[in-house]
Amino acid sequence: MGTLEYNSSRPAIEIDDATLAHLKIVIGTKLRRNESFMMTWLPKPEVQSGRLSIWVHPSIPLVFEFDKPTLPKVEANRVTHMMEQLNSRGELVLDQL
Repeated sequence: MGTLEYNSSRPAIEIDDATLAHLKIVIGTKLRRNESFMMTWLPKPEVQSGRLSIWVHPSIPLVFEFDKPTLPKVEANRVTHMMEQLNSRGELVLDQL
């Protein structure tokens, strides 16, 4: 289980390495284009909190930490689907990937 840390202001988001590898490509592509967007997810079940959302912007630090030293295989169709979902909604919903 890897983590995605955004702006170091909250605990990192736990995400499986395969999904994290795909997110890295999608988020990297959007930020390289200087395109900001919303990202939302449900926290861990043991955390008493509702859905969390953040505004992802190129100027805010972002850290992808993988559990294993080798990256999982990236599936082009999964990246395409994630990018289409993000572009059509204007929001990346992590728990629906």
